[in-house]
Amino acid sequence: MEDRDDPAVIGRRVQRLRTDRGLTQRQLAEPAYTPAYVSTLEAGRVRPSDEALRHIAGRLGVTFEELVTGRPPHLATDLRLRLTGAQRTLATGATEAAAENYAELLTEAEAHGLTDIEAAALLGLGECAVEQGELTRGREYFERAERRLTDTGAPLPARVPALRGRALAHYLAGELRYAVYLLESTLDELNRAGLHDPDALLLLYASAIGPYMDMGAHARAAQAAELALALAPQAGDPALVARMHRSVARTLVAEGRLAEADASLAKAAELYRTLQLRTELANCHWMRGYVYAQNGRLEDAEAELRQALDMLSAQRAALYTSQAAVELADVLRRRGKSEEAAALLRTVLDDLTSERGAVHAAGAHRLLGIMAEEARDTEAAEEHYVRALSLLERAGAAGDLADLCRLLGDLLRRTGRTEAALDAYRTGLGHRTAPGTTTLGPAPAQPPL
Repeated sequence: MEDRDDPAVIGRRVQRLRTDRGLTQRQLAEPAYTPAYVSTLEAGRVRPSDEALRHIAGRLGVTFEELVTGRPPHLATDLRLRLTGAQRTLATGATEAAAENYAELLTEAEAHGLTDIEAAALLGLGECAVEQGELTRGREYFERAERRLTDTGAPLPARVPALRGRALAHYLAGELRYAVYLLESTLDELNRAGLHDPDALLLLYASAIGPYMDMGAHARAAQAAELALALAPQAGDPALVARMHRSVARTLVAEGRLAEADASLAKAAELYRTLQLRTELANCHWMRGYVYAQNGRLEDAEAELRQALDMLSAQRAALYTSQAAVELADVLRRRGKSEEAAALLRTVLDDLTSERGAVHAAGAHRLLGIMAEEARDTEAAEEHYVRALSLLERAGAAGDLADLCRLLGDLLRRTGRTEAALDAYRTGLGHRTAPGTTTLGPAPAQPPL
């Protein structure tokens, strides 16, 4: 048994159990062994054979596993069953209950040295923290999971979920460049080393699409989407395939392929319904609402986004709720419901900061600026645009920066500040040139497909 304790620990355990049961060393040893052997074993000066330990376990009334590892019988199996239950609880949206389950599992796994379950519990706690908008705490859990896996010699594909979790936390915090660096460097290492694990590669490519799009690296995002689609038939995790379809929809929208984007989201939603993954299903409604809005179907977009918002609010997915609310506010404004949109955005800004949802915080300020312009309040509009600009510059969201610079430049020009307007336009043009190439290095190596 590879995970057996060292002889000194086993010796102390034998002595404690023997004493608790009121047995002498002779009684424990007979008839197969001598009292001297038991004494040497208890002192940790001999590495006992499995045969000797099975004899002693029988005399002490414990299982062989419990004697050599200190764990109750079937503990690892029971913990893995509970781990599956915690994963299901999280998938159905009961984040707080899932976090409690993962915390209990972590405590027990640490106490008994079950490092694989410990790492899985840390990953689960990281996912729960991100769902609740606690990005720093989530990132710390993912880092701990990665360290545990590294310490036990786990191969890179096994560490990918922890690495992806770290990248997700940085992305949602507005640190787009670092998120892309983590994802691309891991992809490069996997592909150059020939570690072509379909689930690991699919998870990384699908996760890179969002940051690529926000950085304006549309060509890189489209390439990641193509690779993800090619890997999907080989992947063994249906939830991962569904997530991939949702991410790919973003690149299809950017290319104007709205019908294909809608079809991709329908596939994802069907998989999520089958798996009862409530948060992911809500995200599908959210993305579908975005697709409808891009296609001018504003009534359908509002219905989808309201459904997403209701589902995410019920699951207390705070950060995702705020992000979906920004998309809904945009649709409400376009439908002439500006007062409702403004009230929604002000609520959202209470939950978003430069360290927590910077891109969507900037989106909220951008929309408030547009509505202020429509109300002829140019001073308030400029203030919102400048705030949005600061958030986007910190995040490195090049595509959104270019659009915002155009809005700010137009406002400055209309108010007679021509030089300031030209500066804003020049800044925007700088972000428009060769999207993605100014902030990203060479593309990572690709898998053989």
